Amino acid sequence: MTSHAALEAHPYLRAATAGIRHHTRSLSTEDRPVDRVHLDVLHAHLTGLHQLLDQLAEATRPPHPAAGRHLAAAHTRLWQTTTEIHAAFHLLPTASTSSTECRPEQLPEGPPVLTICQRHLAAGHIVRRKTTPTDLKSPPHITACVR
Repeated sequence: MTSHAALEAHPYLRAATAGIRHHTRSLSTEDRPVDRVHLDVLHAHLTGLHQLLDQLAEATRPPHPAAGRHLAAAHTRLWQTTTEIHAAFHLLPTASTSSTECRPEQLPEGPPVLTICQRHLAAGHIVRRKTTPTDLKSPPHITACVR
């Protein structure tokens, strides 16, 4: 792949990365507390990334088993991150009530099509079909530079 082709490859991933970088820079210049809407959007991003990583691991595993194992370990760790974001969401105060209980039938602040709890439950169902409870608690340590 030429350097020009590499720069133009995967434009939507590049745009998402640029958006996150921009958001990170803007947060560092502002003095805004993190709110539930912020974590909901971050959770949606991580869930989408989790699905992409799952597909990459599945496609990589047959021809390159070692690389597939690395991607599968990253997939598990990303799920653990997504779970912690979901938990943090429920620990932040709501605009209307003091309850932090997970209620998938209720919308968080605003009218998203799929709430954080519904999204998390749907993603968790897929994760549990492909991952053992032991893997979810502590994925295997894999060294990064194996040649």
